[in-house]
Amino acid sequence: MPDSEHLTAGARFAPSVPARQDAFPLKGCGALDWGMQSRLARIFRPDTRRTVMLAIDHGYFQGPTTGLERVDLSILPLLPYADALMTTRGMVRSTIPPASRVPIVLRASGGPSVLRELSDERLAVGMEDAARINAAAVAVQVFIGGEHETQSVRNMTRLVDAGQRYGIPVLAVTAVGTELTRDARYLRLATRICAELGAHVVKTYYCEEDFDTVASACPVPLVMAGGKKLPERDALAMAYNAIENGAAGVDMGRNIFQSDTPQAMIRAVGAVVHESVKPEDAYRHYLCPPAPAG
Repeated sequence: MPDSEHLTAGARFAPSVPARQDAFPLKGCGALDWGMQSRLARIFRPDTRRTVMLAIDHGYFQGPTTGLERVDLSILPLLPYADALMTTRGMVRSTIPPASRVPIVLRASGGPSVLRELSDERLAVGMEDAARINAAAVAVQVFIGGEHETQSVRNMTRLVDAGQRYGIPVLAVTAVGTELTRDARYLRLATRICAELGAHVVKTYYCEEDFDTVASACPVPLVMAGGKKLPERDALAMAYNAIENGAAGVDMGRNIFQSDTPQAMIRAVGAVVHESVKPEDAYRHYLCPPAPAG
């Protein structure tokens, strides 16, 4: 039975109150479709607009990396402390529990192993399969300055086109080979190219000098790559400095799962990223983590 007229009239329409239209306030995403913004809001915590991404996709080119020999044993206990998990579709379907509810950033490029030229990658996952997995984003390696630079850029732009159709954001990972200098000039070049050609998020390395110019020149969120294993205190300092200089989060792998106490480390990284805890305090948290609730 329809409502009586007197029940639908008057103040309930709130004619004096402007209609709300709240985009997710993340750098560069205001013009994206609702689905894109929703997925980004799963990766980046809405209260801080930052993320602690746990990267465990190393096996797609280098096999069973130290610390990832048994993902079911080493990584699953860390999932409650990660804002997102960067991994492969094989690992998702074989090992990651659907009930964990951790957003998946799905590795979508691949091809060569560590035995060959790494920049010769192709797209290795279709966007339809990413949608079946319910990925929050897909990741593609971009080798600016590498031997197969143009091919890797084309991989990214094809993925961006597909992502626009499916509402799935693309994370461009700026790959840095041993022959390339990880300085601000190079990182500004690589990250800006990725953003200009459509990447919704860019992952790059930290540099000591002028990292703020790298973050400032990139019109989309910049996530810091953890890189090789460092002493825990140094890794926390690097994360803190990256955040203070404009990064929207970190994507750490070896600096977490190769730590002596990975759970304490990921919690310390989370304190740095989301609470701006200084490195020395975060390191004390790492050494003496709080007792689990209950």
